[in-house]
Amino acid sequence: MAWAYRASLRAITRARGETPLTVLLYHRVLPRADPLRPGEPSAERFEMQLSWLKARFNVISLAEALHGLRCRALPARPLVITFDDGYADNCDLALPILKRLGLKATFFVATGYLDGGVMFNDVVIEAVRQARGEALDLSALGLGTHRVDSEAARRDAIGDLLQRIKYAATAQRAELAQAIAHTAEARVPTNLMMTSEQVAALVAQGMEVGAHTVLHPILKEVDIEVARAEIETGRKRLEQITGAPVRVFAYPNGRPGRDYAMEHVRLVRDLGFDAAVSTAWGTATPGADFYQIPRVAPWDPLLWRFGLRLARTIATRDFATA
Repeated sequence: MAWAYRASLRAITRARGETPLTVLLYHRVLPRADPLRPGEPSAERFEMQLSWLKARFNVISLAEALHGLRCRALPARPLVITFDDGYADNCDLALPILKRLGLKATFFVATGYLDGGVMFNDVVIEAVRQARGEALDLSALGLGTHRVDSEAARRDAIGDLLQRIKYAATAQRAELAQAIAHTAEARVPTNLMMTSEQVAALVAQGMEVGAHTVLHPILKEVDIEVARAEIETGRKRLEQITGAPVRVFAYPNGRPGRDYAMEHVRLVRDLGFDAAVSTAWGTATPGADFYQIPRVAPWDPLLWRFGLRLARTIATRDFATA
């Protein structure tokens, strides 16, 4: 399959018009592969991906990328690395690899989960992981019964449960996740997210920290004033922790039109952020909306498939907006 990647890479080189900016989206880097988190790379896979990227792209900071977009002065094959949510492994595992390779990244942190908190999705994942027997009966919660007698069944159960509760009100979402853990008799982890000291360490090591709200609400599902408070409060907390201005924002969940609307784009702009990133799949060029910069998630476990998908995305410049 190397020929397919090389053909796509040549297409990027010959691409007409402006240089496309690619922004990668990670969440976690794990000590080892986890069958219940197949989209999250192990430290070994992450280092392989980054080494591969460094050899083929100009990996730059988000701040450098924004300047390049404004001035139409991006280098050839520009690429930015970002992380969402604020997991402790970002500091423990990803940061040493980034430093070893001489690369920068931006970390978007939801401040409400720092210092011992846990996100609802992680509660659900760990509850299903620890569930005993052949099935997890959640019918009393209105969530049905789910088979847990194989890794594939557990993955299916996790996907279904997360989809069912993701768009619930923030407090209800957390309560449902905890109820699932209680039913499964599961221990809820308290060490998955960064401490305030780790967030400060990222900035001290030359990385950038961006805002990602406090409790990661789906912005379209809350009142606009609640959205404003979530964005402003999260930003102020990060500035207190790091002693540095927070200039960029990531929309929780991030799908344009489904998870946030144009009123939220205007809100982020009016609050004085320099830019915001979404989870729309694609690349950005000069003239793109700085408050809806798309990203690409490196889900593919095989390096050649990762490269091929990345090359095709850059060549086609797929782009979505709210």
